Amino acid sequence: MIKKRVFIILLVIFSIILIIFFIRLINPTEIDDVSPEIPCEQNLIDKSDVLWIIPNFDNVSIAENMSWCEQILSLNKTIGMHGVMHKYDEFKTDRTNEYVLGGINIFEKCFGFKPTRFKPPQLIISGNNEKLIKNNNMELMTNLNQITHKVYHCNDSDIIKNWVIDLF
Repeated sequence: MIKKRVFIILLVIFSIILIIFFIRLINPTEIDDVSPEIPCEQNLIDKSDVLWIIPNFDNVSIAENMSWCEQILSLNKTIGMHGVMHKYDEFKTDRTNEYVLGGINIFEKCFGFKPTRFKPPQLIISGNNEKLIKNNNMELMTNLNQITHKVYHCNDSDIIKNWVIDLF
């Protein structure tokens, strides 16, 4: 009886993993931490459908590099905003609307339109910041997005390395 229960539990776990694997195969591929200040392998950008852009990394506005902005736009990919400055726990701490608008304005100056998608750095966001993002007409991406999509990182700094992402 116990062996049968263990078998069923293992079968369910394996089935869930298999389902997630196939979902990740058909969903768009993404890349986090896109900025002119962060080196990024071109092959990662090429194979990604969604680019998560940091508007003001290391206090350098992406709008200061219009040739980079034009290059990103020419790729004809979906782009979204990935934090404002991409500091650790940046959106765990409550932010003002002016702070969020600062990132939106930089993004818009670079690309000519406001972002409609937002992903917080480290996927950590307070309830108040969630409201700020939604009040600025952006769709919030969180942990479920990471589970259901292959997500690479330009600087390959995540716990799960880019080469592992390719396996799953």
